[in-house]
Amino acid sequence: MSLSVNLLAKIAIELQNGISQENRFQRLISTLREVLDCDACALLRYEQQQFRPLAIDGLSPDVLGRRFALEAHPRLEAIARAGDVVRFPADSTLPDPYDGLIPDQEVLKVHACVGLPLFASQTLIGALTMDGMNPTQFDTFSDEELRLIAVLAAGALNNALLIEQLENHDVLPVPHQGSKAPDSEMIGLSPGMMQLKKEIEIVAPSDLNVLISGETGTGKELVARAIHRASTRAEKPLVYLNCAALPESVAESELFGHVKGAFTGAISNRSGKFEMAHEGTLFLDEIGELSLPLQAKLLRVLQYGDIQRVGDDRSLRVDVRVLAATNRDLKQEVLDGNFRSDLFHRLSVFPVSVPALRERGDDIALLAGFFCEQSRQRLGLTQVVLSQGALQRLLHYGWPGNIRELEHAIYRAIVLARATGSGSEVVLEPGHFALNDPSHSPTSLAPVVSIPEPAPLGLSLRDATDDFQRRAVRQALTHSHGNWAAAARELDVNVANLHRLAKRLGIK
Repeated sequence: MSLSVNLLAKIAIELQNGISQENRFQRLISTLREVLDCDACALLRYEQQQFRPLAIDGLSPDVLGRRFALEAHPRLEAIARAGDVVRFPADSTLPDPYDGLIPDQEVLKVHACVGLPLFASQTLIGALTMDGMNPTQFDTFSDEELRLIAVLAAGALNNALLIEQLENHDVLPVPHQGSKAPDSEMIGLSPGMMQLKKEIEIVAPSDLNVLISGETGTGKELVARAIHRASTRAEKPLVYLNCAALPESVAESELFGHVKGAFTGAISNRSGKFEMAHEGTLFLDEIGELSLPLQAKLLRVLQYGDIQRVGDDRSLRVDVRVLAATNRDLKQEVLDGNFRSDLFHRLSVFPVSVPALRERGDDIALLAGFFCEQSRQRLGLTQVVLSQGALQRLLHYGWPGNIRELEHAIYRAIVLARATGSGSEVVLEPGHFALNDPSHSPTSLAPVVSIPEPAPLGLSLRDATDDFQRRAVRQALTHSHGNWAAAARELDVNVANLHRLAKRLGIK
């Protein structure tokens, strides 16, 4: 089958519909998957030596949160360096970044893969990828037909980037737009996160002080970095100070500095955080932990712009923008007499609230994918796949520790899966996540199978783990009368993974 004029026209129409860029890209990808009859399709944006998915169809939802660095994904690097259509042979030895990420095909390798680099004035701006389980999936489509699709998609993506640049023209100079570090990116498409990003865009170019509130682990420091990065002070330093970690005896010196001989141990002059942040930004984390006397001195700096080093009578002028963060209810702290009302109003000229993870819906899947890819690179693994059962468990957990808890849970699960499996390809199952959510019934998420007796003493951790798993699998098989599918359901793992595990443990 070849692409007809009508089908190409349909693709062009989808790109020109008067809808948001996100929906437009999603409709493009869905149309392409239908037209090319492929199992998965993705539109990727290229920036900072990595590809970022903008829209996907046929892939696990966590793919939207993954960031594919060229150095870690040779197929995507080949697409980035090509000037034309890239067709990977079915027997290519290059690992496919989507292996295991097509739902219901987790244990199968992608066989047919086509990559279309997208250019704007000879500059790489993105890529289209199309994948299929059938090795001859795209043989009937000519390179010329695929080039036409690439031209249409590149035009739409370039228009979106130009609009984004125009919208941010007064917010962020062009040289800074590509300076965003991958590990400081704010991941999320939920309404709460889109509102937060909009507020950051509004307040960043101003010089207003900002109070960032939110629970512990929600990413308040990332918000501060985003505000600084998009401000007119982006070329100047962003200085961090955790007020909760400051002993009262050194807090004033940390903030304002000291002169030689000001106190025992002051053997030389020392600049404080305000001096270090001159003409830049000072981020005061856990501002609610500051003592009332220090709050008074901080207020003076915000009012008059001058500081005094400890032990010095002279004043120093500083030009600093203050971003403060807290997990406390500062309004209530003011009522309780623990926080100065005048300082609160000075800091909260533009308050920003960071939503809790449990309020962010499908952002959990995106963040899980982001952390899976980060951990894969950190641990030197070929692939990390989040099974559908594991993803459902993450989506239904309450996350009292927010994003920080999710990151640690993903990393622990990968380490556990790697230790109890074999090879460099890891599939995360529900049982790899030791989550204890008081808002859910403990029986709703726990495996049905009872826990075997502890392993004998004297075994290594690896041998003890194997012994435990061996007895758990045999117990499940006994309960299910030798039915492997039923045993897999009881253990809450994929049946193919159970077969592989049983083979490694010597059960079959």
